[in-house]
Amino acid sequence: ALGGAAIEALHSFHSVWGYVAIVANAIAGTLALVAWRVPRVRGRVVWIATIAAEVAVLLQVLVGVILVASHRYEAPRFHMFYGFVIFITVGLLYQYRGSMKGRLEMLYGFGGLFIMGLGIRAVMQVVR
Repeated sequence: ALGGAAIEALHSFHSVWGYVAIVANAIAGTLALVAWRVPRVRGRVVWIATIAAEVAVLLQVLVGVILVASHRYEAPRFHMFYGFVIFITVGLLYQYRGSMKGRLEMLYGFGGLFIMGLGIRAVMQVVR
């Protein structure tokens, strides 16, 4: 079990990392959409940015789950709802990659921007 100081540190991390995950998904989504329209931009950098952004947001969700499970914090219901939808969205993007051959950049571009928007909404539930 995590002690009070560790939970406080996780809460501080969660508060800051949310913005990192939002910006990372904005950058990765925009980069993927540019790559969709400009083929010479396609390549490894698009997928590294996308994977990094999705890992960042999944880490954010994991830390949120740990905080709620600690019973020291009670997050607003819609904040948790947006976190859940983000988690499902990452899974759906991965699931549909096989059927989007030739349009993967479009899928992950719009997906990254959608995740960014969900992240903004999640933050707005707490910062009132």
